[in-house]
Amino acid sequence: MPRNPLPRLRKLALSFPEAHEVEAWGEPTFRVKNKLFAMYASSGNHHGEGRPAVWCKAKAVNQQLMISMAPKKFFSPPYVGPSGWVGVWLDGEIEWDELREILLDGYRMTAPKKLLSRLGPD
Repeated sequence: MPRNPLPRLRKLALSFPEAHEVEAWGEPTFRVKNKLFAMYASSGNHHGEGRPAVWCKAKAVNQQLMISMAPKKFFSPPYVGPSGWVGVWLDGEIEWDELREILLDGYRMTAPKKLLSRLGPD
C-alpha cells in the first residue's frame, strides 16, 4: 500500500508564515489569512479519480506549461482549474522540493505583503 502523502504535504504547506489548515469539503485546505493557496484531494475524494492530489493556486501560464511538460504529474483540477490552479498527483514518485516551490508560489500569490517579507528573498 502506498504511503499516505498528507503528513508530509501538511508539513510543507504549514511551514510558511501564518499558514493554517482548515477542513473544507471533507478535506484539508491550506490557507493564509483564511485565503486558500492549496487543498488536498484524497484518493477517496470524488474528484481524485482514485488518486491523491494537491491542488495549488498558480498563474494560468504556469499551469499550462506544467501540464504540457509533465501531463502524468500535473493536471487542471475541477472548479479551480479554469482560474489557473494546478493539480499535482501524489501517488507516484513525488519530488518534494518541487512541490514545496509550487506551494510557495501559491502562498506568495495569496499572502499579504507583510507576511511575504518574512519569507526572505526570492
